[in-house]
Amino acid sequence: MQDTLGGRLRELRDARDLSLRELAKQLGGVTAAHLSDIEFGRRYPSDELLAKLARFFQVEEAELRALDTRPPIEEIKRLAQTSPAFSLALRKLVDKVDKEVTAEEILKLTKTASSETEQE
Repeated sequence: MQDTLGGRLRELRDARDLSLRELAKQLGGVTAAHLSDIEFGRRYPSDELLAKLARFFQVEEAELRALDTRPPIEEIKRLAQTSPAFSLALRKLVDKVDKEVTAEEILKLTKTASSETEQE
């Protein structure tokens, strides 16, 4: 079994011998390009789409959710409220208009802020 959400979805799709276009058509309301972005880890499905994918592939939604590597939004909110350094750094990231902020930058910032908050 794959260790990423996109990898697992690709594995499930390949097992059914479905193209991205065929899967998009079966699911309805989603494009093949969007599904491709999910498989490559460039985007994540909404809660609604994740549930739809789980039903379609007949797997537990929790299995797919466990592979979602995004930091929980509640943790980011907590850090923004309790750590002035995190809050400032997050604002600076958001203000970057000349380049896109990567998920890795946000994850690194979240981990650093979490460890600083725990030490206080």
